[in-house]
Amino acid sequence: MSKVAVLKTSPESVLEDIGKLMRLADYRETIPKDAEIALKINISWHFWYPATSTTPWQLEGVIRTLLEDGYEKDKIYGAHNRTVVVSAKRGEVANKHKPVLEKYGIRNIHLYEGEQWVRYEPKAKMLVLNSIFPEGIHIPRRLIGSSIIHLPTMKTHVFTTMTGAMKNAFGGLLHERRHWTHSVIHETLVDLLNIQKEIHPGIFAVMDGTFAGDGPGPRCMRPHVKDYILASSDQVAIDAIAAKMMGFDPLKLDFIRLAHEKGLGCGDPREIEIVGDDIREVNFHFDAASNTFASRGQKAIYWGPLKPFEKLLLRTVITPWSYVASILYHDVYWYNFVGRKRVKEALKTKWGKLFLSY
Repeated sequence: MSKVAVLKTSPESVLEDIGKLMRLADYRETIPKDAEIALKINISWHFWYPATSTTPWQLEGVIRTLLEDGYEKDKIYGAHNRTVVVSAKRGEVANKHKPVLEKYGIRNIHLYEGEQWVRYEPKAKMLVLNSIFPEGIHIPRRLIGSSIIHLPTMKTHVFTTMTGAMKNAFGGLLHERRHWTHSVIHETLVDLLNIQKEIHPGIFAVMDGTFAGDGPGPRCMRPHVKDYILASSDQVAIDAIAAKMMGFDPLKLDFIRLAHEKGLGCGDPREIEIVGDDIREVNFHFDAASNTFASRGQKAIYWGPLKPFEKLLLRTVITPWSYVASILYHDVYWYNFVGRKRVKEALKTKWGKLFLSY
């Protein structure tokens, strides 16, 4: 039976609680000590905005636990990806990942800088990736043979309702043209989980829900203090439990249902062992149906009236228009006129004060 560990935590105890959480989820049975370990950091925005990106205490708690349990520092590295609209270099500073890695002497790897990307032929049958990338699926060579610990946050998403451990692989394994897969994002996440199971000796996830994001994620959300942390070696199960806590039916989310049906993990909460705190009555009643001006436009291209023009708009020389539009909307308009006020309020909370202490 798949196991998911869930704990309530506090700023005073979160580092110790992450260690307790990981051990409750039996991470040492999943992550071998003789292979390198990639800590897949999530940066959904190069600003700090609560619930969008890996928290510094989440990253520090995982590193501390690994070192306490005898994992070699030199075998651990932070792994960052790049997108066309989000700068990981800015994000690792704004979200305070870089100083945490430096504090513990952990290597900081940007997978798009000086890293070799190789063509990979999956053993499993792909649902969509072979047709999206007929020239071949290319992934970072460094990740082949490394175990991986995903560090997602608990938040909603305009394309997938919620985003968690499964989607955290989206940035690390696929190059900058991964937005080509957005129209078939659910199937893409299942393909990527198949690939992960082939290339990683161990896969684990530690999800941060100290702040949780509700609304048109992964950026323009309403942040809520929820105080939860989750961990599991089953990427499908941890996403299913997180989805249920947020108020969604996991098996109605296509990427969870497809992965469950293909035996890649357990997406049915009734078949998942929950250890740690009792969450039977937890329901955040989150909303993932709301949209921003930007997400409405994206959905019109991927699934709406502009679908016939998807390749022209997003896969040709005119494609940079979409990058500029996203940056203007999110970075220039939304963050300054909506997000900045929410950030100021979040910084007054107990978790905001902990963030400021880093």
